[in-house]
Amino acid sequence: MPAEPEPDEAAGGAATGRQHRYALWTRTTARPEGGGRAAGRDASAPARQWPILVVLGGVALGLVLTAADHFRAGAVLVGAALLVGAAMRFTLPSVGMLAVRSRFTDVITYLVLGTAIVLLALMAQPDPILDVPFLEDIIRFSVR
Repeated sequence: MPAEPEPDEAAGGAATGRQHRYALWTRTTARPEGGGRAAGRDASAPARQWPILVVLGGVALGLVLTAADHFRAGAVLVGAALLVGAAMRFTLPSVGMLAVRSRFTDVITYLVLGTAIVLLALMAQPDPILDVPFLEDIIRFSVR
């Protein structure tokens, strides 16, 4: 009776070389790049997650301003908090829970959303701070 082939031989690899075999079932998900703690294990939980707390604090303050009838300032603050999150994600090696996906995807997402919120807040009526000349033509041709 022939002996069972080695796992490397059965997988198509050479008998002397090792071939990486991937797990059939994924048991865990790898943390995103930079997803480690922002501070050491001996620090308190808020200190370990300070980057996301900074962003959430800015967003919360912006929502409070918006609820207090300062729409434009609140919306600009929400967008600015996302832009600060993009800058932290880009520059800091470990940002804790601020890291959701890859560094590139997180930075692009935070930049696009933050910029869009700031621009929309600056273009909001009445008395827009940022005037886009062709915006009225786009609305006229698309709505009417």
